[in-house]
Amino acid sequence: MVDRVAVRAWLAALQDGLVAAIERADGVARFGRDRWERPGGGGGESRVLKDGALIEQGGVNFSEVSGASLPASATHDRPTLAGAPFSAMGVSLVLHPKNPHVPTTHLNLRFFIATPADAEPAWWFGGGFDLTPFYPVREDVLHWHRMAREACAALPGSYERYKAWCDRYFFLPHRDETRGVGGLFFDDLNTPSFADCFAFARAVGDAFPKAWLPIAERRRATPFGERERAFQLLRRGRYVEFNLVHDRGTLFGLQTGGRTESILMSLPPLARWEYGWMPEPGSSEDALAREWLRPRDWLGEA
Repeated sequence: MVDRVAVRAWLAALQDGLVAAIERADGVARFGRDRWERPGGGGGESRVLKDGALIEQGGVNFSEVSGASLPASATHDRPTLAGAPFSAMGVSLVLHPKNPHVPTTHLNLRFFIATPADAEPAWWFGGGFDLTPFYPVREDVLHWHRMAREACAALPGSYERYKAWCDRYFFLPHRDETRGVGGLFFDDLNTPSFADCFAFARAVGDAFPKAWLPIAERRRATPFGERERAFQLLRRGRYVEFNLVHDRGTLFGLQTGGRTESILMSLPPLARWEYGWMPEPGSSEDALAREWLRPRDWLGEA
């Protein structure tokens, strides 16, 4: 039996729990609350933190929207549902740390129900998390993927599938590079049962703080200077490119008339682009693209 009320309660609690954990880790800044309503149906609450000790800017958003016509961005693998009435709810997190040695990170978990006129209602879960380091450390990447694999334990074979899906999805074809070192990405999850899918989504949500917070704590005091800061801003530019050109979540929010400020919360407070920029050969900046920004079997290699 599909229990939308339970999903909504869990997503609201997930937002609260993530906010509390990040505030404790930051130690200085607090999230502001910005409730909003969507004219076409639904609304949400955006929580944004700025100028912290650990986080330069980050957000943890909850939204619940409905509409008369499901947009194409949400029916990529379900074209028969295009145009059907729908409801959707989810939590989305993006953190842009202050120290270039602390990876940027993203989490999204969502639940959809679509009701076509000539068929039974269709429901599914989607989401995942990914890591975008600028100065990667091998032990951090391995820890990240171990936590991802642990979250997938309830669905045999799902880590390999959703890890590969993440590598394909978070890819910038015009740069021929992945956005980062991957993680998990899944969509259209509705088997073997609602209970199993809901449990899996909860496992992913629970795994995220265990995956990211230890990395952030290890790297937050790493010294950096103008060179590392400039590279961080340059790589943030690539993050912007993906979110504005390829990200289906961004497109879904804009196509459904969502709140622009909340949708674009994922963008960093500062970024830069430099024409023809090339890293110094043999440098850490050079190694990022050569060694890290491509699909790899991190745990298999380890």
